[in-house]
Formats: sequence, structure tokens, C-alpha cells
Amino acid sequence: MESADRGERGAAGPGAGGGRIASLDQFRGYTVLAMFVVNFVGFFAVVPAALKHHNTYCSYPDTIMPQFFFAAGLAYRLTWLKRAATTTRRRLVGRFLRRIAGLILLGVLLYGSGAVAESWLDPPKPGGPPLAARLLGRELFQALVHIGVTALWIMPVIGARPRVRIAFAAGSAALHVALSHGFYYEWVMTFPGIDGGPLGFLTWAVPMLAGSLAYDVLAAGARPAAVRQLAAWGLVLMLLGYALACLNRVTPPNQYSGGGLCGLLVEPPFVPPTQKVNVWTMSQRAGSISYLTFGAGFSMLLLAAFVWACDVKRFALAPLRTFGSNALAGYVLHMVLDWISKPLLSPDWPPWSCAASLGLFLACCYLGVRALEKRGIFLRL
Repeated sequence: MESADRGERGAAGPGAGGGRIASLDQFRGYTVLAMFVVNFVGFFAVVPAALKHHNTYCSYPDTIMPQFFFAAGLAYRLTWLKRAATTTRRRLVGRFLRRIAGLILLGVLLYGSGAVAESWLDPPKPGGPPLAARLLGRELFQALVHIGVTALWIMPVIGARPRVRIAFAAGSAALHVALSHGFYYEWVMTFPGIDGGPLGFLTWAVPMLAGSLAYDVLAAGARPAAVRQLAAWGLVLMLLGYALACLNRVTPPNQYSGGGLCGLLVEPPFVPPTQKVNVWTMSQRAGSISYLTFGAGFSMLLLAAFVWACDVKRFALAPLRTFGSNALAGYVLHMVLDWISKPLLSPDWPPWSCAASLGLFLACCYLGVRALEKRGIFLRL
């Protein structure tokens, strides 16, 4: 994968232009900026629940990670087709395997070192899982590792026709549901796992392959038509994700005791549940299929808005371009700054202190990524 590569220049089709895909850079830049904000402010008690991650429903912060996978899938498809036209299959696969291995290794180093340092500063309680078990079952399976493993999982179909990719996504989702009903949901929720745990790639494949389909839409025709198609399919996926969440009401063993909306519907996304939850509930921790189908649709609808604003109306923001063209550097930098700053902060700070510290944090992130941009230093996925 090449998340911010010259491979993203000149998507095929009318309206693509000869430079970078402005809407993709802006979309990815928004996603990076939103990640900075929600990861930082979630530390403070005064921040409303709508701006914090939750394990039993989809809040605003929970929409961010699927957007990374969606953007990665779009770039993955673009660069795969571009390279496939100029090299052999063997060299193509080898090139992407090396990039994926590098991404996973970077994730292992980042998350592993962070977990070791945290364990040293704050030793785990007696009776808890040992560090090795926490690493293999939880700490290592965060964004970069998930993206790498998911990219490896979908590699056999990334260059295939749309119907093949759709069938692969559906099959991956069905396998995840079967394993979740068997044992995995209970394990990942109680261990607890992060972002779907070791088997999360089965459902993270949904937004990544949705991104690959979005590339096909952008490459096929003029941007106004692409906006309509992306928006329509985004809404369909969002409704499908919600419909899957509503299977909570009819799937035995039924953990609901009544109530709900009209007796058949669960609370919509962004609204906390009032009843018990199960494998169909939108949950980033579980990596549930309802959550990631909804997240894929939300990402597609948001991309449609960026295509209209950036590719049709020629509107763009320089900070989003900076973040979007060097997303991996921004991710790594924000993690380092977060590790440095959190010991200096207090979760009980009042709103004005939270706002001031957030402003300083965002400024440092931007200045760091901007400095790399000025020097022509880009970290590639």
C-alpha cells in the first residue's frame, strides 16, 4: 500500500486531473485531524460522551478508524492497478508484501514499546494476564497492525472485479459472525481486545474493500456522477449496518427484555443502548459487522462530500492537505506527543484548560508534519 504516494496521481476517468486526488488528501487529512482531537480529549472527564469511544454503540470517535481503512483501500486499489500495468504478478505481490510487512513491523514496535513502558511505569495487578499475553491478544492489534493484516487478507482480490470483492467482504463478515457466535465475541469483550482483536481483520476488510469500490466509482466517470453514486451507496451501507444491529432483537439467545423502538429496532447510531448487547451490536472493541458496515457507509458518504467540495467546487484547506499527504507521519508523531503530554495533564481539568491543551497539542502536530512536508519527507504505507 502507498497511502500518500505518487501512485495517487491522476486517477483514471474524466475529472481526475493530472495531479493528486485533492478529495482523497482532504478526506484523509480530516480523518487524521479528527483522530488527533478525539484521542486527546477522551482523556478528560469534562468531555461529553459523544466525543469518547464506547464499546456498546457507535459514537462519533468510533467513525474515525473505519475512515482510515476506507482511504487505505482506495489507495490500495489505485496503486495495485497502476503497478500491475507495468510489472509482473510476482514482482507486484513481492512489492506489496514488503510494504505490508514494514507497516506491521512499525506497528509492533510502536505498540509493543508503549505497552512495555506502561507495564513498567504501572505494573499490572496480581492475577491479570502476563505481558506476553496482553501483547499478542490486545496491545499489538491496533490501527497500523490491523491495516497491515487486513491488506494482506484482501490482497488476493484487490485487483479483482467488484462482484468478487463484494463476495469476499461478505464471506469474511460471515466467518467473523460465525466465530463470534461460537466463542470470539465473549473472548474479545472480556479479555478485553482492542479494535476487534486478532480476528478483527475479517470485518475491517469491509471498509477497506468499500474504499477499493469507491476508487472504481471515481475512476469510471465525471466527478458529479461519482458524488451521486458514492452518496447513494454510502446511505445503503449505513442502513444495512443499522439493519444488522437490529438483529439483536430477533437473534436467540435474545438478551433484550423488551422496550426498544417499535419493539423491532434498536437505538440508532450515536445513541447509547438501553438494553443488553450481543454480537450484532455496533462495537469497535468487538469489530462487529454492524459497526463496520455502518462505518464503511459513513466513510463513503463523507468522501462524496469531499469529492463535491474539492474536485467539483475546487475548495481545499492547506492544513488538511498537509495531514492527508503525510498521514502515517502524523499518526506516529501524535502518538509520541500523546505519550509525552499525558503525564503532564490531569483528567479533572476544567474546560478552558482542556481547550488550551488541545490547541497546543494540535499546533505541535501540525508544525511537526508541516516541517516534514517542507523538507520533502513523507512516510509511506
